[in-house]
Amino acid sequence: MQVILLKELPGKGGEGDVIDVARGFANNYLLTQGFAVKATKGNLKQLEERKKNIAKREETRIADANALAEKLNAATVHVEAQVGEEGVLFGSVTAPMVADAIENELGIEIDRRRVELGKPIKMVGTYKVPVSLYRDIKGTVTVIVGGDEAEETIEALDEAIEIAESPAGETVEIDGEVSEDGVVEVEVTETEE
Repeated sequence: MQVILLKELPGKGGEGDVIDVARGFANNYLLTQGFAVKATKGNLKQLEERKKNIAKREETRIADANALAEKLNAATVHVEAQVGEEGVLFGSVTAPMVADAIENELGIEIDRRRVELGKPIKMVGTYKVPVSLYRDIKGTVTVIVGGDEAEETIEALDEAIEIAESPAGETVEIDGEVSEDGVVEVEVTETEE
């Protein structure tokens, strides 16, 4: 069955697109929820008259999505979580938690279904999380997972990695331990050959 979309339908199309869908999907969801109208001759004629307005709205949506993507690419949010031994979380960080952190820290309301986390996060650390904004436009927000001690852990590990990647000829030794409250203490020492 052919329908004309009135709103963006992820994976199917945007406003004004004429798409083929199963009759049941159209009748039970798209038409009843206001996502589409039937593609009759009259509706198709109206669509042709509205194409200019739809194109303007589409340009605005794309510009807004690109601006939001830039804002997310430059942003870092924190998700507080209880940390156990060796940086393992009690529970996990999910897409709704990331969406809430974005809203609380950046003031940007993101639908949790647009946060493309994949699998829930179960370790302390810094993660790049893609967020689908509009059609194929995506932003990537940096998410720091853990409590206050997590940032110290991440900084220490970053320092250890930086030293470990030092020029050839220098050897480093990285030693670490986890305290009872879940804080990872890393000690990096340079050794001479």
